[in-house]
Amino acid sequence: MNILILGSGGREHSLAWAIKQNPKCDRLIVAPGNAGVAQLAECAALDILDGPAVATFAAEQSIDFIVIGPEAPLAAGVADDLRAAGFAVFGPSAAAARLESSKSFTKAICDACNAPTASYAHFTHADDAKDYVRTRPAPIVIKADGLAAGKGVVVAETTQQALAAIDDMMGGQFGDAGAEVVVEDFLTGEEASFFVLVDGTTVLPIGTAQDHKRAFDGDTGPNTGGMGAYSPAPVMTEAVTQKALDEIVRPTMREMAQRGTPFNGVLFVGLMIDAGQPSLVEFNVRFGDPECQGLMMRLGGQVLDLLQACAEGRLDTQQVHWADDHALSVVMAANGYPGDYEKGSVIAALDSLPEDSFHMAFHAGTARRDGQTIATGGRVLALTARGDTLQQARDRAYAMVDAVDWPQGFCRRDIGWRAL
Repeated sequence: MNILILGSGGREHSLAWAIKQNPKCDRLIVAPGNAGVAQLAECAALDILDGPAVATFAAEQSIDFIVIGPEAPLAAGVADDLRAAGFAVFGPSAAAARLESSKSFTKAICDACNAPTASYAHFTHADDAKDYVRTRPAPIVIKADGLAAGKGVVVAETTQQALAAIDDMMGGQFGDAGAEVVVEDFLTGEEASFFVLVDGTTVLPIGTAQDHKRAFDGDTGPNTGGMGAYSPAPVMTEAVTQKALDEIVRPTMREMAQRGTPFNGVLFVGLMIDAGQPSLVEFNVRFGDPECQGLMMRLGGQVLDLLQACAEGRLDTQQVHWADDHALSVVMAANGYPGDYEKGSVIAALDSLPEDSFHMAFHAGTARRDGQTIATGGRVLALTARGDTLQQARDRAYAMVDAVDWPQGFCRRDIGWRAL
């Protein structure tokens, strides 16, 4: 098979790494890819938000299967364009992708199917949002309604912080994504990420993970796109997983189908677990980053078979075969992230890192220039390792971190602390 993956981050690097291991994969192209991806697949300069251009490229390259990695092309309807052109595609329609691209839409879906989630209100005017915030206790959560690259959520510890967040979001910090906001009550408990494949009818759980959103150790500092993750998440017991399926995932999928917008792809279910009861924090309609890196290392080459079966409506024929171990990813980010950061610094010593089924340096914001790997983004690397225990996986991942020579980067040193 000739396979095309759309995206340039650590998520896409790890998907490429897993898919490449499947013997059905003859040729693998990633558009646009990054410096790490280029070591295992072809990279192509392509505007992945332009569905007709992607379809033309896929036809020219005789592509058999297309995997869409990030949320932006899904929200833009690229999956719809490619299906209309006759391609087999992994990724939901733009209508179904609203589960991520509109926080207020997701809340309305939860209301319709009685899925447990935080109390909320939706606003299109800043003054109305501020009046509401003044009636609610802090901490309180302010969310940009649209896509903001994982940074459109503020957990405000005080009313003043909440009011400032509303001004920032509705004042243009995230462009059109912040033109509307959702204000939520703060949920207490432990967060976890639950991943399921859905082919419109069948729901197939494929793993759990726990992300670390705050920039600095001890879960302090601003929210980021994720500074590290580990899989599996111990808080996702069999009982909690079953509740999440019965009370959140399956009711949501039934509601989407009843509305004429069945979901086909991976559903990333962000949960808050309190005393064994899961509540929905958010849906994403693609694999999480950096959760995907650990999931892919534990799933390996079977990922291609699972994604294909999902795209073709055959999930009821599939079983997931897990490596009975643990994986942990540590994100190395550019100094200053998630605020302003420098681009173009050189990352050295990457060639000395082990790369095998237990160790991988997944690239996100990197490029090659004059024979050197340079940082081009905020989150730049995800050093990922597997182990028989979480402690072993953690030790291996941080050994990789310590071997990287990049003074302009930083990482958290406590990934996995809740479980350990």
